[in-house]
Amino acid sequence: MNITHLIKTDIENTLINIGYKNFCKPIIILSKKTHLGHYQLNNLIKIANILKLDTYELSKKIILNIKKKNIYKKITFSQPGFINIFFSRRWLAKQLETIFISSRLGINRMVKKNIVIDYSSPNIAKEMHIGHLRSTIIGDVTARVLDFLGHNVIRANHIGDWGTQFGMLIAYLQQKDILTNNNLSLKELESYYCKAKKKYDINKKFAEKSRKYVVKLQNGDIYCHSIWKKLVSITMTENYKIYKKLNVTLENIHTIGESVYNKMLPNIIEDLISKKIAIKKNGATIVFLKEFKNRLGESMGVVIQKQDTGFLYSTIEIACLKYRHEVLHADRIIYYTDSRQSQHLMQSWIIAKKANYIPKDLLLEHHTFGMMLSINKRPFKTRDGNNIKLTDLLNESIERAKHLIQKKQPNLSKKKLLTLATIIGISAVKYSDLSKNRHTNYIFNWDDMLSFEGNTAPYIQYAYTRISSIIKKSIIPIHKLKEQIILKKDIEITLAIKILEFEEIILLLAEKGTPHILCKYLYQLATNFSSFYENCSILFAKNINTYKSRLKLSILTAKTLKKGLNILGIKIVKKM
Repeated sequence: MNITHLIKTDIENTLINIGYKNFCKPIIILSKKTHLGHYQLNNLIKIANILKLDTYELSKKIILNIKKKNIYKKITFSQPGFINIFFSRRWLAKQLETIFISSRLGINRMVKKNIVIDYSSPNIAKEMHIGHLRSTIIGDVTARVLDFLGHNVIRANHIGDWGTQFGMLIAYLQQKDILTNNNLSLKELESYYCKAKKKYDINKKFAEKSRKYVVKLQNGDIYCHSIWKKLVSITMTENYKIYKKLNVTLENIHTIGESVYNKMLPNIIEDLISKKIAIKKNGATIVFLKEFKNRLGESMGVVIQKQDTGFLYSTIEIACLKYRHEVLHADRIIYYTDSRQSQHLMQSWIIAKKANYIPKDLLLEHHTFGMMLSINKRPFKTRDGNNIKLTDLLNESIERAKHLIQKKQPNLSKKKLLTLATIIGISAVKYSDLSKNRHTNYIFNWDDMLSFEGNTAPYIQYAYTRISSIIKKSIIPIHKLKEQIILKKDIEITLAIKILEFEEIILLLAEKGTPHILCKYLYQLATNFSSFYENCSILFAKNINTYKSRLKLSILTAKTLKKGLNILGIKIVKKM
């Protein structure tokens, strides 16, 4: 039940029914002062100004003409210009009954669409670092929520597995006779990559040799191809261990590297030239876009093929778009990369549309995100200025969680301690990141993220565990809770409305790709339940119907917390 949408639709229909058409969309919010109303029309003054009406007179017309008396208990006006809406307790209870018997909490599946989500995208021959965390976990939340809503979600782990770096690596590994080492680790491989890069930058002969290997690789040389395959395998084997630890749904089948599009690139260059979208200039192939201007105010040139016939990121992205439309039949494509990629993506999208590789109405979205900062508000790095390895960050969180648990439960077995510490430690890192608005930078703080108070994973996990414990102590099995929910106290109504708000949050998350709104919601739901528990006796309620009603509210809260945490990729625990 999307309550906000319901009120908004009722007000829009009311305005149309009383003869008004050209008004702005009503803005409906949860009331902060619940004694004034459960919900509030927040832009009545603006609507009245557009319609050139007195605010109070317009409010009277709206209130008088909303007919659904079985839904609304009371609708009032308050100065300077708000319409306050109270819901019928019976109607709220009826909605709760509907979702109580639903395995999906009453949320219907949407019309299925093919949605490609491009996220994580680690570098080959390098260990994943904390810079990959946000793309990986935020992208995964969007994949999970769109899965839940019934869409065909195509996860795309677009890795950079082609190009100059492989020529450098092959040349270096061969020169040092390292290729015979079948136990080459990713850590060793990264150190060789760094050495190869240094040599490439200062040694012309080595650079030339590297470029020749690139050409051989692109032309299908069996020897180079076998080495390339080995390098990709070493890297991704380690990366998928991290995905598993992070409880991320990316698997090996989702890895789609740049190499997939390599054979498409020459035809795309020829086609863009034949369509007069691209031109040859000084040996390179360039597309000039009037939508972007250079420093001189001229149309910006996007190079899609260099003088040495090499292809660029933009060319690969154009081929990728063409593939995703023609082969994957994408209706919507979402990219999770940092903001530095924005111009590159926009240019590729424009070129692909000009060439009719993708339809004009294909939804293309770049969901950018900020950086993780240290307490001094600088990029979170090691003391020597290098990026922190993601595996090191996760392992430290697990160790910190272990120490916290040992203080609370010193007699816990080593096996149970490790299991619990892993779940809490990983969840704390993920939730800390997901609970921040992805558009902004945030400060990384160990103490805050592992706290059992406030908007943290341990707090939400503990809230779920506590509610589960209450339910287990009940003398009545869930399947025998047939009586209707009764909402008497204000705190019960507040909890009921918060539970019913879940669908609205899920739909907003699916649209915007902003997990922090779900985190905030789960925190509010947990705190609302805490207030309900303190003020309303559940297991010791004097009246049996009250007992059953409050137990059903507890079960609904637990189910909602569990589903919300599942969408965030946060595991629950039976005991904490």
